[in-house]
Amino acid sequence: MKNKKMKIARIECDLSQEQLAEVVGVTRQTIGLIESGKYNPTLNLCISICKALNKTLNDLFWEE
Repeated sequence: MKNKKMKIARIECDLSQEQLAEVVGVTRQTIGLIESGKYNPTLNLCISICKALNKTLNDLFWEE
């Protein structure tokens, strides 16, 4: 399942995939794979992404 919420939050923060990747310590490809639903990030990576985007785990990773 695509993570549209994460992509929207990243765009709202005016960050490219490359910039977000640098902040959280992964590659741009990893961010792209998470957003496309092809990679399931670790809890630690999810938390880092949430902090970088000023969102909660529920905001970005909870399926409705």
